[in-house]
Amino acid sequence: MTGAELLVLWDVDNTLISARGFGGLMYSQAFHAAFGRELTGPVDLGGRTEVDVIGEVLRQHDIEGTEEAARLLSDALAHSFETRRAELSGHGEVLPGALQALEHFANDPRVHQGVLTANLRSVALIKLEEFGLAHLVDWDVSAFGDEHADRAELVTFARERAQRIRPFTSDQVVVIGDTPHDVHAAMKAGVRLVAVATGRSSRQDLHRAGAQIVIDDLSDLEELIRSVWAR
Repeated sequence: MTGAELLVLWDVDNTLISARGFGGLMYSQAFHAAFGRELTGPVDLGGRTEVDVIGEVLRQHDIEGTEEAARLLSDALAHSFETRRAELSGHGEVLPGALQALEHFANDPRVHQGVLTANLRSVALIKLEEFGLAHLVDWDVSAFGDEHADRAELVTFARERAQRIRPFTSDQVVVIGDTPHDVHAAMKAGVRLVAVATGRSSRQDLHRAGAQIVIDDLSDLEELIRSVWAR
């Protein structure tokens, strides 16, 4: 498949970067700012879209899941990240091999790469800016967790946006992510997947979810390149 073009869609958290619980802290701050109450219990972010997570948080706290309530929390979350963005780089790290992988594919004229992330668009941009990665992806062929609850729909959105470049067939779209949610989204959307065991999910977890190709991390660039171009 080395002569074809590819649309590569990267997950952000625990695939490219680790923020080590910073998202949970921001949720606590945002929830208090939006509703004047303390957030009770941890927030399970693990690959779920922000639309999905916000809906669950509202239900858990007996807040009616109206568009206004969801927007209040979403806006407060974006504001929390913006006001504390300078803390991100000291709180987390770029994962091994991520910078080199992004640079490699950014310099390959056959590859068009964006992000496919559960984050709000504004939060994804803040994260990758603070870790020095934002310039390496095309934000116009990306999709974000504030656009739909179903991660598979985000794949569709990214493919539609990439139409300005060219149509990409299913086997020319590659999702790279670290959770079963990434696996299920790629399978449901009918596109290819490279799973990386850099988050909470083990290689076995990812295989059980349906991933055919699983690598330990991004540190072996040649292995990643082979996996991305494999058929």
